Amino acid sequence: MEDLTEEERELAAMVREFAETVVAPRSYEADRTHTLPMDVVAQMGELGLFGLPFPEEYGGQGGDYMALGLAIEAIGRVDQSLAITLEAGVSLGAMPIYRFGTEEQKRELLPDLLAGRALAGFGLTEPEAGSDAGATRTTARLDGDEWVIDGSKQFITNSGTSITRFVTVTAVTGAEGGRKEISTIIVPNGTPGFTVEAPYDKVGWNASDTHPLTFTGARVPAGNLLGDRGTGFRSFLSILDEGRIAIAALATGAAEGCLEAAVEYAKSRTVFGSALSTRQNAQFTLARMRARVHTARLAWHHAARLRDSGRPFAEQAAIAKLVSGEAAMDNARDATQVFGGNGFMNEFPVARHYRDSKILEIGEGTTEVQLLVIARSLGLAG
Repeated sequence: MEDLTEEERELAAMVREFAETVVAPRSYEADRTHTLPMDVVAQMGELGLFGLPFPEEYGGQGGDYMALGLAIEAIGRVDQSLAITLEAGVSLGAMPIYRFGTEEQKRELLPDLLAGRALAGFGLTEPEAGSDAGATRTTARLDGDEWVIDGSKQFITNSGTSITRFVTVTAVTGAEGGRKEISTIIVPNGTPGFTVEAPYDKVGWNASDTHPLTFTGARVPAGNLLGDRGTGFRSFLSILDEGRIAIAALATGAAEGCLEAAVEYAKSRTVFGSALSTRQNAQFTLARMRARVHTARLAWHHAARLRDSGRPFAEQAAIAKLVSGEAAMDNARDATQVFGGNGFMNEFPVARHYRDSKILEIGEGTTEVQLLVIARSLGLAG
C-alpha cells in the first residue's frame, strides 16, 4: 500500500485490527445462524465508518471514497456480510440522499445514517429489471399531495434490520416520447402498504440483511421525491459507478483473506513428510493468488483516486469491479483446494469466502455489464 498517505495507512490498520478482534470471532456463528450482529454494526458506526466519505457538517468524517474502500477491504478480508452491510449502508443508503437530496432531506436523514444509528435500502432491482433497470415496472402516481406506489423490488440489502429507517425506490412516474419517466422516492419503513417480505435463504452473505419488498398502494408525501422528477434512472447509474469501487475494495479484501489463510495453512500442513508450502504446485497456486490481490488493489485504488479528484472514473470502476470480483472468486476456489477437505467445512473462513464470493461477479452490475461498460468506452456500440 505504498500509494497511501500516512493517515490512510493508519485508517486501514485501525479497521484491520477491529476486523480481526471484533468481527472475525463472530463471523462463523453469524453466518451459521443467518444473523446480522447489530452490536458490531453499532461499533462500526462508533468508529465513524459509515460517515467516512461525507462532510463533517452532516456528521461525516470528511474523508473520501479511498478511505471508505480501505475500511471495506479490511472488513471484507474476514467477513463479507459485515463488509457489504457497510458498503450498502454508505453507497446505496446514505450517498443518494447526500448527492440528490434537498437540504432539508440531508439535515433530517444523514446524521443517523452517517453515525450508524440507522440504515437505508436501495430499491432498484426487480424480478424483471436487474441490470436492465430501464425495464422498471414499479409505478408511482401523484394523488393530491401524495405518491401512491405499487410494485415490487428484490435483493434489497439493509432493508429489514431493526434500525432500517427507509428505502429509496425507483419507480415509473410517467412517460415521455414513448420512454418511461423514472423517478426516485423515499419510502419510510412502516409505511402502510409497504411490506418487507421474509429474508432470502441465500448461498452466501448469510449474515447480511436482504429482503424482497412489496408496495401495494403505499402512500408517501410528494416531498419524498429524491432529486428531480424523471432523473431517477440517470442518478442511480451514477450511484452504481461509485458503488462498484466499493464492491471492488470488498472483493480485494476477500481475495486477500483467502490468500493469507491459504499461505498459513500450506505452511502448517504436512503432506508426505514435508510442508505443503514446499511443493512447487502449491507455491505456484499461492503466487497466482498474490498476483490477483495485487492487481485488484491497484485497480480499485486507481478508480477511487480518479473519483476523489473529480475526474471521469466509470470505465476504471468497471475494470476494478471486473478484475477484483474474478480475483475473489478465483482465490476462494484455489484456497479451498489448498485446504482440501477442511476447505469444505463452513467453520473455516475460506469455505465462507467460497460461497460469498460468487455474488461479487453479479451484484452492482454483473461481469457482463462491466464488460459492456468497458467496450463502450472503446467506442464499440451495439
